[in-house]
Amino acid sequence: MSALVLACGNAADTGRLPALTERDGISWRPVAATPGRAELDPLLKATGGGRVVVVGTDADLAAVVLRVMRLDRLADTPIGYVPVDPGGSAIPDLWGLPRDPAALVEVALGGEIDPFPLIRDDAGGVLVGLGVIDQPQGVAYCDDAVALRGRAKRIEVTPDPDGGTGLVARVVTGWFGKKVTALTGRAFQIGCVRTLLTRDGVPKDVAKWTWYRHTEDLRVARGVV
Repeated sequence: MSALVLACGNAADTGRLPALTERDGISWRPVAATPGRAELDPLLKATGGGRVVVVGTDADLAAVVLRVMRLDRLADTPIGYVPVDPGGSAIPDLWGLPRDPAALVEVALGGEIDPFPLIRDDAGGVLVGLGVIDQPQGVAYCDDAVALRGRAKRIEVTPDPDGGTGLVARVVTGWFGKKVTALTGRAFQIGCVRTLLTRDGVPKDVAKWTWYRHTEDLRVARGVV
Protein backbone atom coordinates (compact mmCIF):
# COMPACT_ATOMS: atom_id res chain seq x y z
CA MET A 1 0.00 0.00 0.00
CA SER A 2 1.40 3.37 -1.03
CA ALA A 3 -0.31 6.70 -0.54
CA LEU A 4 0.36 10.36 -0.03
CA VAL A 5 -1.98 11.66 2.69
CA LEU A 6 -2.69 15.39 2.58
CA ALA A 7 -3.97 16.69 5.92
CA CYS A 8 -5.66 19.96 4.97
CA GLY A 9 -6.16 22.84 7.38
CA ASN A 10 -6.91 21.58 10.88
CA ALA A 11 -7.42 17.97 9.75
CA ALA A 12 -4.55 16.87 11.98
CA ASP A 13 -6.74 17.72 14.98
CA THR A 14 -9.65 15.48 14.00
CA GLY A 15 -8.27 12.30 15.54
CA ARG A 16 -8.30 10.41 12.22
CA LEU A 17 -4.78 11.20 11.13
CA PRO A 18 -3.06 8.56 13.32
CA ALA A 19 -5.13 5.83 11.63
CA LEU A 20 -3.83 7.08 8.30
CA THR A 21 -0.20 7.62 9.24
CA GLU A 22 0.49 4.48 11.25
CA ARG A 23 0.65 2.31 8.13
CA ASP A 24 3.51 1.08 6.01
CA GLY A 25 3.98 3.00 2.79
CA ILE A 26 2.06 6.06 3.96
CA SER A 27 3.58 9.49 3.51
CA TRP A 28 1.57 12.28 5.09
CA ARG A 29 1.94 16.01 4.74
CA PRO A 30 0.09 18.82 6.54
CA VAL A 31 -1.01 21.48 4.04
CA ALA A 32 -3.11 24.64 4.23
CA ALA A 33 -6.87 24.63 3.88
CA THR A 34 -7.78 24.74 0.16
CA PRO A 35 -4.08 24.43 -0.73
CA GLY A 36 -2.82 25.98 -3.93
CA ARG A 37 -0.33 25.42 -6.70
CA ALA A 38 2.86 26.32 -4.87
CA GLU A 39 2.14 23.91 -2.02
CA LEU A 40 0.57 21.02 -3.93
CA ASP A 41 2.42 20.74 -7.22
CA PRO A 42 5.78 19.59 -5.79
CA LEU A 43 4.03 16.96 -3.66
CA LEU A 44 1.85 15.68 -6.48
CA LYS A 45 4.74 15.53 -8.94
CA ALA A 46 6.69 13.38 -6.48
CA THR A 47 3.96 10.76 -6.02
CA GLY A 48 4.94 8.86 -9.15
CA GLY A 49 1.41 7.63 -9.73
CA GLY A 50 0.64 6.65 -6.14
CA ARG A 51 -2.70 7.14 -4.45
CA VAL A 52 -3.44 10.58 -2.98
CA VAL A 53 -5.72 10.71 0.06
CA VAL A 54 -7.26 14.03 1.05
CA VAL A 55 -8.27 14.56 4.68
CA GLY A 56 -10.32 17.73 4.92
CA THR A 57 -13.42 19.42 3.51
CA ASP A 58 -15.05 19.22 0.09
CA ALA A 59 -13.35 22.53 -0.73
CA ASP A 60 -9.98 20.97 0.15
CA LEU A 61 -10.71 17.99 -2.07
CA ALA A 62 -11.67 20.29 -4.95
CA ALA A 63 -8.41 22.23 -4.53
CA VAL A 64 -6.36 19.03 -4.77
CA VAL A 65 -8.34 17.67 -7.73
CA LEU A 66 -7.87 20.98 -9.56
CA ARG A 67 -4.09 20.69 -9.27
CA VAL A 68 -4.13 17.02 -10.35
CA MET A 69 -6.08 18.08 -13.42
CA ARG A 70 -3.81 21.03 -14.16
CA LEU A 71 -0.78 18.74 -13.95
CA ASP A 72 -2.43 16.33 -16.41
CA ARG A 73 -2.21 13.56 -13.82
CA LEU A 74 -5.83 12.40 -13.65
CA ALA A 75 -5.09 9.08 -15.35
CA ASP A 76 -2.34 8.02 -12.94
CA THR A 77 -3.44 9.62 -9.65
CA PRO A 78 -6.16 7.71 -7.78
CA ILE A 79 -7.92 9.91 -5.23
CA GLY A 80 -9.14 8.83 -1.79
CA TYR A 81 -11.10 11.08 0.54
CA VAL A 82 -11.66 11.19 4.28
CA PRO A 83 -14.02 14.10 5.06
CA VAL A 84 -13.47 15.67 8.47
CA ASP A 85 -17.25 16.15 8.69
CA PRO A 86 -18.92 13.28 6.79
CA GLY A 87 -22.38 14.59 7.63
CA GLY A 88 -21.59 17.97 6.08
CA SER A 89 -19.96 16.56 2.95
CA ALA A 90 -21.71 15.77 -0.33
CA ILE A 91 -19.05 13.23 -1.31
CA PRO A 92 -20.04 10.14 0.75
CA ASP A 93 -23.46 9.94 -0.93
CA LEU A 94 -22.04 10.63 -4.40
CA TRP A 95 -19.15 8.18 -4.12
CA GLY A 96 -21.03 5.60 -2.06
CA LEU A 97 -18.64 5.91 0.89
CA PRO A 98 -19.33 4.47 4.34
CA ARG A 99 -20.19 6.82 7.20
CA ASP A 100 -18.17 4.95 9.81
CA PRO A 101 -14.84 6.79 10.34
CA ALA A 102 -12.71 3.63 10.40
CA ALA A 103 -14.38 2.28 7.26
CA LEU A 104 -13.85 5.64 5.53
CA VAL A 105 -10.13 5.37 6.15
CA GLU A 106 -10.01 1.79 4.84
CA VAL A 107 -11.78 2.73 1.61
CA ALA A 108 -9.61 5.82 1.08
CA LEU A 109 -6.42 3.78 1.50
CA GLY A 110 -7.36 0.49 -0.10
CA GLY A 111 -10.71 0.76 -1.87
CA GLU A 112 -11.07 -0.23 -5.49
CA ILE A 113 -10.63 2.63 -7.95
CA ASP A 114 -13.55 3.59 -10.19
CA PRO A 115 -13.95 6.35 -12.80
CA PHE A 116 -16.13 9.26 -11.74
CA PRO A 117 -17.21 12.34 -13.74
CA LEU A 118 -15.09 15.45 -13.24
CA ILE A 119 -17.09 18.66 -13.57
CA ARG A 120 -15.38 21.90 -14.51
CA ASP A 121 -16.65 25.49 -14.63
CA ASP A 122 -16.02 28.51 -16.81
CA ALA A 123 -14.16 30.26 -13.98
CA GLY A 124 -11.30 27.76 -14.06
CA GLY A 125 -12.46 25.63 -11.13
CA VAL A 126 -13.90 22.17 -10.56
CA LEU A 127 -16.98 20.78 -8.82
CA VAL A 128 -16.38 17.54 -6.94
CA GLY A 129 -19.49 17.56 -4.73
CA LEU A 130 -22.38 19.99 -4.55
CA GLY A 131 -23.02 23.31 -6.26
CA VAL A 132 -26.00 25.38 -5.11
CA ILE A 133 -27.45 28.50 -6.76
CA ASP A 134 -29.65 30.32 -4.26
CA GLN A 135 -32.99 31.78 -5.41
CA PRO A 136 -32.02 32.23 -9.05
CA GLN A 137 -34.09 34.47 -11.32
CA GLY A 138 -33.23 34.02 -14.96
CA VAL A 139 -32.80 31.37 -17.65
CA ALA A 140 -30.90 28.10 -17.31
CA TYR A 141 -30.22 25.18 -19.63
CA CYS A 142 -29.07 21.62 -19.11
CA ASP A 143 -27.61 20.77 -22.49
CA ASP A 144 -30.42 21.90 -24.86
CA ALA A 145 -33.26 21.49 -22.36
CA VAL A 146 -34.66 24.53 -20.54
CA ALA A 147 -34.01 23.97 -16.84
CA LEU A 148 -35.39 27.32 -15.66
CA ARG A 149 -37.18 30.29 -17.09
CA GLY A 150 -38.18 32.57 -14.24
CA ARG A 151 -37.57 31.97 -10.53
CA ALA A 152 -36.64 29.01 -8.36
CA LYS A 153 -35.89 28.38 -4.69
CA ARG A 154 -32.53 26.96 -5.62
CA ILE A 155 -30.70 24.87 -8.17
CA GLU A 156 -28.44 22.02 -7.06
CA VAL A 157 -25.80 20.60 -9.39
CA THR A 158 -23.66 17.51 -8.71
CA PRO A 159 -21.59 15.09 -10.73
CA ASP A 160 -23.78 12.19 -11.83
CA PRO A 161 -23.00 9.34 -9.37
CA ASP A 162 -24.05 6.83 -12.02
CA GLY A 163 -21.70 8.29 -14.62
CA GLY A 164 -24.27 8.94 -17.31
CA THR A 165 -23.63 12.02 -19.40
CA GLY A 166 -21.84 13.86 -16.60
CA LEU A 167 -23.91 15.96 -14.23
CA VAL A 168 -27.30 16.17 -12.54
CA ALA A 169 -29.16 19.48 -12.09
CA ARG A 170 -32.08 19.64 -9.64
CA VAL A 171 -34.34 22.69 -9.91
CA VAL A 172 -36.30 23.27 -6.70
CA THR A 173 -39.47 25.37 -7.03
CA GLY A 174 -42.81 25.93 -5.30
CA TRP A 175 -43.78 27.91 -2.21
CA PHE A 176 -42.29 25.33 0.11
CA GLY A 177 -39.59 24.06 -2.23
CA LYS A 178 -41.32 20.70 -2.64
CA LYS A 179 -41.26 20.48 -6.43
CA VAL A 180 -37.97 19.14 -7.78
CA THR A 181 -37.21 18.77 -11.47
CA ALA A 182 -34.09 16.72 -12.21
CA LEU A 183 -32.18 16.88 -15.48
CA THR A 184 -29.00 15.16 -16.60
CA GLY A 185 -26.54 16.29 -19.23
CA ARG A 186 -22.96 17.17 -20.10
CA ALA A 187 -23.35 20.88 -19.33
CA PHE A 188 -25.42 23.28 -17.27
CA GLN A 189 -25.47 27.04 -17.77
CA ILE A 190 -27.39 29.93 -16.26
CA GLY A 191 -27.77 33.66 -16.74
CA CYS A 192 -29.60 35.37 -13.90
CA VAL A 193 -29.99 38.34 -11.60
CA ARG A 194 -26.87 38.39 -9.45
CA THR A 195 -27.18 35.84 -6.68
CA LEU A 196 -25.19 33.55 -4.38
CA LEU A 197 -23.60 30.41 -5.76
CA THR A 198 -21.89 27.97 -3.39
CA ARG A 199 -19.41 25.56 -4.96
CA ASP A 200 -18.18 22.74 -2.70
CA GLY A 201 -18.88 24.96 0.31
CA VAL A 202 -17.22 28.09 -1.10
CA PRO A 203 -19.60 31.06 -1.75
CA LYS A 204 -19.42 33.35 -4.76
CA ASP A 205 -21.66 36.09 -6.19
CA VAL A 206 -22.53 35.38 -9.82
CA ALA A 207 -24.78 36.58 -12.64
CA LYS A 208 -23.86 33.78 -15.03
CA TRP A 209 -22.21 30.39 -14.65
CA THR A 210 -21.44 27.23 -16.59
CA TRP A 211 -20.58 23.72 -15.40
CA TYR A 212 -19.52 21.04 -17.87
CA ARG A 213 -18.04 17.56 -17.90
CA HIS A 214 -14.30 17.35 -18.38
CA THR A 215 -13.01 15.11 -21.16
CA GLU A 216 -11.27 12.88 -18.61
CA ASP A 217 -12.74 11.29 -15.49
CA LEU A 218 -11.45 11.26 -11.94
CA ARG A 219 -10.25 7.95 -10.57
CA VAL A 220 -11.67 7.68 -7.06
CA ALA A 221 -11.52 5.19 -4.20
CA ARG A 222 -15.14 4.27 -3.75
CA GLY A 223 -15.27 0.48 -4.12
CA VAL A 224 -15.30 -2.26 -1.50
CA VAL A 225 -11.94 -2.89 0.19
